[in-house]
Amino acid sequence: MKTGLDAVVKVGGSLSRGEALASLCQKIGELGQQYRLLAVPGGGDFADAVRVHYRRYRLGETTAHQMALLAMDQYGYLLSDLIPGGTPARGLMSVRQIIAVGRVPVLLPCSLLQQADPLPHSWAVTSDSIAAWVAEWVGSPMLVLLKDVDGLYPADPRIPSGKDGSMLLESVTLDQLAACGGVDRHLARFLSGTSLDVWIISGERPERLAELLSTGRTRGTHLRR
Repeated sequence: MKTGLDAVVKVGGSLSRGEALASLCQKIGELGQQYRLLAVPGGGDFADAVRVHYRRYRLGETTAHQMALLAMDQYGYLLSDLIPGGTPARGLMSVRQIIAVGRVPVLLPCSLLQQADPLPHSWAVTSDSIAAWVAEWVGSPMLVLLKDVDGLYPADPRIPSGKDGSMLLESVTLDQLAACGGVDRHLARFLSGTSLDVWIISGERPERLAELLSTGRTRGTHLRR
């Protein structure tokens, strides 16, 4: 592995709209003392502003893609401030240096993604696929997608699902991941070429991240290989 990371943890933008983000960031800071973590930001309200302007002005896909990357950087600065020991990182060397001094790197992905340009310029690609690419890039064995729900649910609207965990999919195949929603439409295609251990869990329950890192399992949705 390039960095010796234990996990890449993507903090979903939806978590910034509730009351849980501060306590989640506190927990990530604590876990960063035990595990080598790399935090990757979602887009949140910053990316939503890009969507508004994309529709209003009929922007090109590449323009919207670049603006969305900048939105992730903005959320990344927010997370860096909220995570105790959180430190912005723009490249592999800075990730290594930050981990070496016992802090939590928070990736600001804009410049990295602009240079590498590894993913399609499309709204089918969001921070989910970007975090997966980052996990591969740094050689992390695990990718954790933190959402504002317990995991993934069936796409069939006739099947009840909700935040209470009803009908929660505890494991999914790549085909099911592509069909059930809750993650971006490109993620399953990208993951088909990787061996990443992928979990989708609730960021509103920070103890589940701690349980996953310590035991390898928790309540959520696990990608079945």
